[in-house]
Amino acid sequence: MPVSTTPSRAMGSVEWGLLLALSLLWGGSFFFTSIAVKALPPLTIVLLRVGLAALILLTVLPMQGLKLPRRLNVWAAFFGMGFLNNVTPFCLIVWGQTELASGLAAILNATTPLWTVIAAHVLTAEEKMTGNRLAGVLIGLAGVVLMIGPDAFAGLGSHLVAELAVLAAAISYAFAAIFGRRFKTMGVAPMVTATGQVTASALMLAPVAVIVDRPWTLAVPGLPVWAALLGLAALSTALAYVLYFRILTTTGSTNLALVTFLIPVSAIVLGALVLGERLEAKHFAGMALIGLALVAIDGRLLRRRALA
Repeated sequence: MPVSTTPSRAMGSVEWGLLLALSLLWGGSFFFTSIAVKALPPLTIVLLRVGLAALILLTVLPMQGLKLPRRLNVWAAFFGMGFLNNVTPFCLIVWGQTELASGLAAILNATTPLWTVIAAHVLTAEEKMTGNRLAGVLIGLAGVVLMIGPDAFAGLGSHLVAELAVLAAAISYAFAAIFGRRFKTMGVAPMVTATGQVTASALMLAPVAVIVDRPWTLAVPGLPVWAALLGLAALSTALAYVLYFRILTTTGSTNLALVTFLIPVSAIVLGALVLGERLEAKHFAGMALIGLALVAIDGRLLRRRALA
């Protein structure tokens, strides 16, 4: 039976701005991870990511006049959200990146909106699949593939387990976006939800990382690795999840999932602006397709044309 939760609404200019900011923060996570994975094992990276993010948010929370709730049902939801949105996908993606090129990992991750549309259609009463929405998701995925380039598929299938791991992470993100809708009905603010989620994630990951990685036996990483971990925790996790839950609260899970289309765009544009990398025709063509996809999923422009 479909889950009835707070209905989503169309994206406004504020929500689109937040979605773009979130894509920039998460786009940087692939860069930070690529540095950290050369020096540390996956579980340790993920634990440091959510652990440092939890410390940051727990410090900031009282400054905002907020505190963590004590209700057991809310904490059960925090642990459920942490498992679906942090523990499972972070571990799978970081491990997958030890064997996969970042381009292929980004394409597999960009299937998240497709899984979200399907899951939301089955599990919710308000976010049903429409022709425009499904077409927009497929067009957006094609845009991501075009922008990254067909070379990303070189060797596809040669690391099948790693590819399936990143794909499973995308599916986990989809279910997390739907699961997270309940925090609004519980009366939990986005800042509090973000803090509770990463805190629960750190508590779940700590014993596993200690047993598997034995971090005390690892070499102390250098300054660049610590800088990458801090960026991963502060920007791509702590700040990113505050924006994540704000967007989820106001616009719903399907609209939130669009961020995975924008992440490759953000990464490529940042590369051009910061690193001086050259933008090619395929980048502009891919961005155009992604823009068309967002218009189709948003639907307002198409409805205005139909009325005209």
